[in-house]
Amino acid sequence: MFLKKRLYLTTIITFAIWSLLLWNHFHGGVPSHHILAREDLPEISNWWGGILLPLLTLFLSYRVEKRLEKSLGVNAVKTKIPESVIIGFVAALLYGITLATFFSFGNEEVPGYLLIGIFGISLFYPTYRAECLLGFVIGMTYTFGAILPTGIGTILALIGAVIYLGIRPAILFLVHKVRKLAIGK
Repeated sequence: MFLKKRLYLTTIITFAIWSLLLWNHFHGGVPSHHILAREDLPEISNWWGGILLPLLTLFLSYRVEKRLEKSLGVNAVKTKIPESVIIGFVAALLYGITLATFFSFGNEEVPGYLLIGIFGISLFYPTYRAECLLGFVIGMTYTFGAILPTGIGTILALIGAVIYLGIRPAILFLVHKVRKLAIGK
C-alpha cells in the first residue's frame, strides 16, 4: 500500500518537473543558476532536476516508510500515512515556497531570516526528517531548480538534526536540573 503511494507521489513529481522543464524550454529556455548566486562559480542547469527530483522523491519517501515501519510497525504503515508526516511535508513545502517567493521579488533580507529561522524551529520540531526535506526542495524548485535546494536543504537538515538530537536534549536536561534546584528537590 505504501509502495503504491510512493510510486504515485513520484509519478506526480516526475510529471510536474518535466512539465515545468518543457514549458521553460519552449518559453525562453531552461534557466541555469550559479552556485551561491555568484557569477564566478559554475552554473547548474535546471535540466538536472528532471532526474534528481524523481529520484529524491522515491528515496525520501522510502526513508519515511522505513522510519514509520520502525516506529509504528509494518501493519500500521500499510493502513494510512500519519498526520504528522503530512503536516511536516506541507509545512516545509509552504516554507520553501515562502522563501523562494521573497527571493524572487528581490527581498534578500526575509529569505536570510527564514533560513536562520529553521534553526529555531529545529529546537521544537524535527526538521531533519525526510518529508521536511522533500517539501522544502519541492517548494523551492520552481524558482531555483532542484539541485540547489537539495544541497541547501541537505545542509539545513544536517544542522537541524544536530540541533534537535543534540542541542535540544542538552537544553532540556539543563532546564530540568535548574527546575529541580529551584523547587529544592
